[in-house]
Amino acid sequence: MTMTPEQASWFEGTFARLVDNVDRALMGKRDVVGLVLSAMLAEGHVLLEDAPGTGKTSLAKALAATVQGTSNRIQFTPDLLPSDVTGVTIYDQQSHRFEFHRGPVFASIVLADEINRASPKTQSALLEVMEESRVTVDGVAHDVGRPFLVIATQNPIEQAGTYKLPEAQLDRFLIKTSIGYPTVEVTERILAGSADRNPSAGLTPIITTGAVADMADLAATAHVEPSVLRYAAELAEATRDDSDTMLGVSVRGAIAMVRLAKVRAASLGRHYVLPDDIKALTGPVWTHRLVLDPEAEFSGASAERVIARVVSQVPAPQVR
Repeated sequence: MTMTPEQASWFEGTFARLVDNVDRALMGKRDVVGLVLSAMLAEGHVLLEDAPGTGKTSLAKALAATVQGTSNRIQFTPDLLPSDVTGVTIYDQQSHRFEFHRGPVFASIVLADEINRASPKTQSALLEVMEESRVTVDGVAHDVGRPFLVIATQNPIEQAGTYKLPEAQLDRFLIKTSIGYPTVEVTERILAGSADRNPSAGLTPIITTGAVADMADLAATAHVEPSVLRYAAELAEATRDDSDTMLGVSVRGAIAMVRLAKVRAASLGRHYVLPDDIKALTGPVWTHRLVLDPEAEFSGASAERVIARVVSQVPAPQVR
């Protein structure tokens, strides 16, 4: 079944209400809020990389307050163990059997704060659950349910005591973005309400987890012309062929692009995807997936420049 124009119009209105609610706590960042909400509805995960004090944690809390589900925060530290994230099996002496005690990853929205402070072993504990929405402990699989969104934060400035995220981990994130500092006008409004230390606490949930899952299913039915699919595939291939890259966009990255493009189209009231949707998302969806050639990177190459070059070189199809 394909999304109808009426369903697309309903999706647009509901999406706007969600953005408005989150924006009450995170003022002046509607574009970022819309992108993170789109990632949730595309059933992906978000990596927020930004300087301290820009509202990364506030965004995650505001989103959790908007969705009538559960939310957990995991503070990643060097001594954090994988079982501290996923859960552990403990022997119950009264029932004489082993019971699984769920970890904080079992929630609708999980804030993985400062994820690059944990060891690679602990970071890898998120690989399965981010890809398959389940945790396997002692050979038994445990589903985390829907929706399931991981919002991971990392500080790119402070490198002491941090571990670089491996490429396999980065590829699990649907998007990577930053919030950035607000304008002077917005900062003034924030300072005026500075007595409220937790602005997200005053937000009222306006959507249930079941409704979020329904919106995700609806967005997945948006129509994509074969020519648009080929355009996304050609862009992905062009990143792999670029002279500055050692590793380009994977098939998983191309799939992620189409999934998010469908949500973007629906959020704009369309039941079909345009090439412009693909173009608009290449930065947040693909930049973090590229591995540059060391010599090219030393000479000043960047993932952003590679993406911009690829988009300018690959012709977009004419969709009627």
